[in-house]
Amino acid sequence: MTDLDIAEVAHRAGVPASTLRFYEEKGLIASTGRRGLRRQYDPGVLERLALIALGRTAGFSLDEIAQMFAPDGQPRIDRRMLSAKADELDRRIRELGVLRDSLRHAAACPAPSHLECGTFRRLIDAAASGGVATPGRRVPGRR
Repeated sequence: MTDLDIAEVAHRAGVPASTLRFYEEKGLIASTGRRGLRRQYDPGVLERLALIALGRTAGFSLDEIAQMFAPDGQPRIDRRMLSAKADELDRRIRELGVLRDSLRHAAACPAPSHLECGTFRRLIDAAASGGVATPGRRVPGRR
């Protein structure tokens, strides 16, 4: 199969060409050369981009994803790292479930004011003490 140019890879992978250039700069992907000013890629880059997208969706950093590839570009995925990420996701899902339930309670709570609702007050107290994680923010004392 012939090489794909950057526009075709961007289209098929569903990412902007700037992302491809950034990934190349970070060493996550490599072009095979250029045709004129346009970068060319081996068709196998699409599978690699799918693995990168999957890793990003799971919450891995680009540096962590880079470690999941051997120098020859083949996947070299650390199963312990996958297991640790799954555990992290389980914790986050539990936290989000508690948050969802608290918000649903607050939406239907008969208290005259949300600040008079014990459940809502506990949610506020947890948020004030760092007990409610926000996306991209780690809860103190947790990994």
